Amino acid sequence: MLLGAKLRRMLWRVRRFLQSVWTLGVMLGAGYAIGIDFFPDLRQSQPGLGPVLVACMLATLLLGKLLARLRTFETGSLAGLPPHAEDARTLKSDLELGAALLVATYVTLESTGGLRSPIQPLVYLTVAFVVTFHRTVVGLALVLFAAALEIALHHGFLIHHGEGVSAEATRLLVSHLLFIGFAALAHFVFLQSEILRQRREHRAAIQREIRNLREEARDFRLISSSLAADPSVRSRAVDEERLAIGAVETIHETLFYTLELLKKSLSLHTCVLLWLDDSGELLKIKELVTDSDCVTNVPLPADAGALGTVVKNRLLVNLRDPKRSHLPYYSGPDQDLIGAFLGVPVMEDGHLRGVVCADRAPDQNGALRPFNETDEALLLGAARQMLRSIQSERVFAAVERAKYEHERFFTALSRLNRALTPEDVCAMTFEAAREIVDFDLGAITLFDKATRRHTVVSTVGDTPRGLTDLSFGENAGIISMVVKNKHFLPAGGEIRDKDSPVFTKKIKLQGMESLLVLPLICADEAIGSFAVASRRMRSFPKDKRDMLTVIANHVAVSVMNAQMYGRMQEMATTDGLTGLHNHRTFQEKLVDMLARADRTGGKQALILTDIDHFKKVNDTHGHPVGDQVLRGVADVVKSCVRKVDIAARYGGEEFAIVLEGTDLAGARMLAERIRAEVQKQVFTSTHGQFEVTLSLGIAVYPDDASKETGGGKALIADADQALYHAKHHGRNRACAFVDIEPSRKLKAL
Repeated sequence: MLLGAKLRRMLWRVRRFLQSVWTLGVMLGAGYAIGIDFFPDLRQSQPGLGPVLVACMLATLLLGKLLARLRTFETGSLAGLPPHAEDARTLKSDLELGAALLVATYVTLESTGGLRSPIQPLVYLTVAFVVTFHRTVVGLALVLFAAALEIALHHGFLIHHGEGVSAEATRLLVSHLLFIGFAALAHFVFLQSEILRQRREHRAAIQREIRNLREEARDFRLISSSLAADPSVRSRAVDEERLAIGAVETIHETLFYTLELLKKSLSLHTCVLLWLDDSGELLKIKELVTDSDCVTNVPLPADAGALGTVVKNRLLVNLRDPKRSHLPYYSGPDQDLIGAFLGVPVMEDGHLRGVVCADRAPDQNGALRPFNETDEALLLGAARQMLRSIQSERVFAAVERAKYEHERFFTALSRLNRALTPEDVCAMTFEAAREIVDFDLGAITLFDKATRRHTVVSTVGDTPRGLTDLSFGENAGIISMVVKNKHFLPAGGEIRDKDSPVFTKKIKLQGMESLLVLPLICADEAIGSFAVASRRMRSFPKDKRDMLTVIANHVAVSVMNAQMYGRMQEMATTDGLTGLHNHRTFQEKLVDMLARADRTGGKQALILTDIDHFKKVNDTHGHPVGDQVLRGVADVVKSCVRKVDIAARYGGEEFAIVLEGTDLAGARMLAERIRAEVQKQVFTSTHGQFEVTLSLGIAVYPDDASKETGGGKALIADADQALYHAKHHGRNRACAFVDIEPSRKLKAL
């Protein structure tokens, strides 16, 4: 069976290959025949056997390609091929069909006069067709193929008529090519314009449907009017909109089946639910079942006909043999066929929401069938049931909305609790706030009790000029009042006085309508503020404000934790006396820097320094003065190195410096600079002023030590040998490992 399947697959591929070869051969052969004037002018002579055979093969090919393409249109796919293979097969089929059509057209032209053929416009129509109904790449290829066939036709025309008409033939060729290009371009532009028009209409239709669904959701009180009117696209709004759309679909199904049951049980002609809009002036059809084709689908005046009586009095209306004007939801002759009308109000908490209308036509004998008390009770019960279904969906939507908001709220808090640095805390604060409410400007300030000043530490959104890193004193604006009173402002979340300073008088919040400034309180102390502002009014209602208050409280704790974490991290990585990296941190960063040098092929230089006769300084001037000397040397080192370099206290009076991407020459220059700057320092003690000097040892990776010879340990050993060499050759100097005589180098680790 497996061999049989492989054989069938191989035969299928051979057949496809032979079909492609035959197609290509027929079209190339026909094109060559056009170029040698193989097809005679039928107006002057009869065709021979050869032209007839070629024409028949071409017609067979064209018919076969056309039938194959029609089969593809009918089935919608190509033998279950994968999408990319199906697309390639479709592209090949379109090219073959279009090329066969063009060849057939040019064979017809050569048989009717060549360049002077009276049916020359047939070419332009064919080109317009292949451009309009094929994708761009296929259309372009076929237009180029048409130009090639036009040139072949020109060559055949010259063979038939001789060189005496070459000038005329050239003019005809150029004009025909220009018309081919113009036809292709015109129809391409027309096609693109039509596609754009249809896309616009499609988008507009989708927007209309979405707008209608949103209006119905608002009518049923499933979403707030502020959300329905908000054009901004946010993920939260999209989620709530989807929830509302699902509720609308469920409500319509319930309403339809309720009206359908009413229609069948009461033998009604029409049963319709009309809903009152927000203005209270129009009634819109929300659901309908009817035997009539004359029910209008436009909003009706709330005071029209019998509907006006129901709306005005909020009471049931039962009419026998109603007049034409009593039934405004009909727009045709069906009004005259109605024998009874019943309208009941849909009431909710004392407010009219809509009207349920039912009417009957006379029976077959023409007798009227009025509505009785049982019918009235049934319709009133159905109206209450429809209202309860709407209320149930409204409650479900509210529960889902609350669930969604609380999920986002707790997600935001969990993200905030994971922040470890002040920068992360600020970034997570803004992300957490956006999970709850949309805003256009956010700012976090911190208050320093020692200096009594506020500092803007982070902003996001439409930040006014000068707000970033702004520092201002107390009593400067709303921020200061919030921190001082430990209470949010403004009270209603609205900016009533546009001139009231929020930060300082110089910082203006242009275009902002809503504002909320919350204190950051930790351990009953206000350490700063969190401010959000929006260009939309009523952006921070009470429920949003309550959640933002919880966010602000977490922010305060997170800021304090981040500051404490930063201090602990600094204590763990920094030498307490000098402020440089400690020995452990130096070892960790050295490994990373050497690994980076191995990856990039760069160099890293290591300088080890030692204060000359430091024990004598301690013995003569005391250890506090020795600590002062260590701090002074560390300050010089810090001022000389770059941010990408590492400066560390290696131990005791020794310092280590790793220079990123630096060779021996650069390391010598820096070492000499540090040595000279330290020598300039003057220290004071009870025994008078004194100076200190440095000895420095330099080693370069991977010139002196490499990964193969021991890596970081070998580099430190080489720099230490260079330092030892400087100590024993006069001190107050910098020596490199390469300066040591080979016989004196100790390669033991």
